[in-house]
This record gives sequence, structure tokens and C-alpha cells, in this order.
Amino acid sequence: MIPMTAQEIAAAAGGTLYGKGMASAVSTDSRSIQPGCLFVPLIGERFDGHSYIDVSLSAGAAGCLCARLPETRREDRFYILVPDTLLALKNLASAYRSRFRLPVVQITGSVGKTTTKEMAAAVLCRHGETLFTEGNLNNAIGVPLTLLRLSTEHWAAVVESGMDRFGEIRYAGEMIRPDIAVITNIGDVHVELLGSREGILRAKSEIFENLKADGTVILNGDDPLLNTLDLPFATLRCGYGENCQVRVSEVEDRGFGGVRCTVTTAKAVYHLEIPAFGTHMVYAAAMAAAIGELLGLTEEEIIAGVADYQPTGSRLRLIHLSDDRVILDDCYNANPHAMTAMLKVLSKGERTVAIMGDMGELGEQAAQIHREMGALARDLGIGFVIAVGKNAKYMAEGASPLPAKWYPTVDDFLSDLPEEAFQPGTVTGVKASHFMHFERIVEALQNR
Repeated sequence: MIPMTAQEIAAAAGGTLYGKGMASAVSTDSRSIQPGCLFVPLIGERFDGHSYIDVSLSAGAAGCLCARLPETRREDRFYILVPDTLLALKNLASAYRSRFRLPVVQITGSVGKTTTKEMAAAVLCRHGETLFTEGNLNNAIGVPLTLLRLSTEHWAAVVESGMDRFGEIRYAGEMIRPDIAVITNIGDVHVELLGSREGILRAKSEIFENLKADGTVILNGDDPLLNTLDLPFATLRCGYGENCQVRVSEVEDRGFGGVRCTVTTAKAVYHLEIPAFGTHMVYAAAMAAAIGELLGLTEEEIIAGVADYQPTGSRLRLIHLSDDRVILDDCYNANPHAMTAMLKVLSKGERTVAIMGDMGELGEQAAQIHREMGALARDLGIGFVIAVGKNAKYMAEGASPLPAKWYPTVDDFLSDLPEEAFQPGTVTGVKASHFMHFERIVEALQNR
């Protein structure tokens, strides 16, 4: 963050200043305070960051926002009293973003938004320093913290926006104010809270409310619901269909060697090498190529940028072990679309085991969707299914007559460690929603 005076921060955040000083970074975590930063204490259901104000100031924070002033204040630190610290953080990020004249891309979608963000960032970084969302900091806290990392070194920014209810994409967009708005697809994620796919489409479409008037929309052109949108913006659809202005063709699935494809636009033909697994990756590559082209990158920069892509965290990460076992670690999170993609990649192996767990927020459809995932593993020729979790038992049922085992919890799996998952030469795919903590299973597979 470009250093701001306490007076500037107070004016941007909409607060009353006590004391004086300057801050050059922002933190909401008292455990990661940088000297000279602004501490923002947030209030949650089970915590109140105001309890850590003194700790943060003692650790080097220059000042803090606060919804209530501490009884004792330090004379060498500043305090900014605000009605709501989360809203003040938003106000501060919005004002700070206004200081910059650079192209900003906002990305959302049910599946693939992080992959698309990383792919777009890899492409744009070929042209110059690019700000992009770190990890999964894509919510009401992560988005402002991302924007507050903008500096004069950046020529562009790519900001990911997640949501699980109406209003969240709008909230993020009010800070981001994008030049390019991207929706990767509309799936069943959060259908329990939003009621239907049509509800999800409405929630995702909030991204257009803060798109600049001369901005561009990039959509998955093979998504039926996204194809119902008729927007007052320049729109590029990416995919295989004839309706797509960014057309994917000549797709070559090289299994664990990645994917080759051709992406054709009105301006150029890009022969892309994607260093990741699964043909679903062509959508992220096509969208990244479209973004790069819109922002003036050369053909060479776009091709090299796609080739630079690396999966983040536990997203289709390959782990090679000494006994020729391979772990396909995709346990960061899960939904039906992402589970399907993992199984399709896994099916490229010769001896395969799928360790699948519960997927959240599927409402009344949970049993049926989990059963369908088990059936898909069977139909794709997966060798063995290990299902872990309350709803995962339906996966084991759906996989029949494929050999399968079911464990109610991760602890039950760890206490048994089924031999099928540890055979030499086995490729084991691991995937479940984040709350299942399947990273424990990945660790067990590595350490045995």
C-alpha cells in the first residue's frame, strides 16, 4: 500500500481520528502485524478483534480502526473510530482503488474462478507487474485487502470474487469497479442458499452492476444459463460453440502431460500448451487469452503466459512418491462440477483409486448428487472408490457394482488406512469440500 496519513485513512474510512501517524499496510490478523501497518479489528460470531488492539499496536501497528475506543490509548499510535470496522475497511479500499488508473478484471463463477484468476494473472504478468488475489482471499475481507496491496508498480489487477448469498458480488464490485467482468460458469454451488441455478445466475450477474460503461464481459459460451444473458456491454463468449467469439478447437488431452488446444479470436489464432490436467482447463485458457488480447498483449506474451500457469494449493496437484504411486491432490474444495473434472482426469491413469468426500450446500439434492458422483466414477472406469463422510455413503452406493468402501469420518479412514489406496503404481485422486479436511488424508497417503 502506498503510505497514507491517519487523516487520509480517517476520511476514506468515514471515521473520527484520535492521534496522528501514517500507515503503509493493512492487516486484520493480530498474528501477522507488520511494522507501520493499520490494524482492522473485525467482529465475528465467535471473536472480537478489538481484544487484540493492544497486542497489535505493541507488535508495531501504527494505528487501528475501531468500533469502540479502548479505555486506555497510546499517545504514539492513532485510533479511528468508525460505526462498523468491516464497512470501514470496504470504504478505505474503495477510496484507495480510486487512486489508480489501471485495467482491473473481476472474476466470479460457480467453478473455476480461482483457476481462471491464476491463468489470467500468469498471462498478464508476462506484460508487467500484475496484482492478483492471493489464495482464496475472495470475500468481504479478502477483496479489500487485495485492493489495498495496489502500488504504482502494477499495470493491471485481477480480483476474484466469491459468494454464497445475494449481495456479495455487488458488495465486492463496489470496491473493484472492473473494466472486464468474467463469469466462468453457473453450477450447483450454493444452490441450498440461493434456491436454484437461476438464483445463482442472478447473484453472479451482480458483477455487471459496477462494470464500467465501456467495459467488456467475458462469459463461458457453452453455459446454457449464461447464454440467456443479453447485456448492454461488449461481450465475448468463450468455448466450443458456434456462438463463441473466442473459439476453442483442436483439443488434445495429454493426461498427466497437460492439454493442448487452439484458441481463435477475431484477431489471432493461439496454439496453447496448458501445463495442467483436464480438458476443462481450456475455458480458463481461452478466457485468459481473451483478457490478454483486450489489454493489448502480444501473441507471444499470451502463449507464454498460459504455459507459465501453475496450480495453486491443493488444486489438481500431482504428488509423485517413490513406490510409483501418484496422488492427485484436489482436496482444496469440492462441488459436483469440480468433482466431475477430477474424476475425468483420474480416469487417465491405469490403476486408479478415488477417495471422495462430502460436498456441502447441496440441500435436498445432496443424496442424489453424491450418488451420481459414485456412478460417474464407475462409468469412467475408476478402479476403486473410497467414500468418506455422511453423504459420501451415497457415493459408495452409486458406484456399485464397482468395489467400494465407506467411512463415516476422516478419522475412521485414518484408523483403517485401506490397502487399496497404497498399492504401488496406483494413482489416487483425493477430493472433498474444505470442511472435510481431506488434507489429512493426503498427508497419510504421503507418509505411509
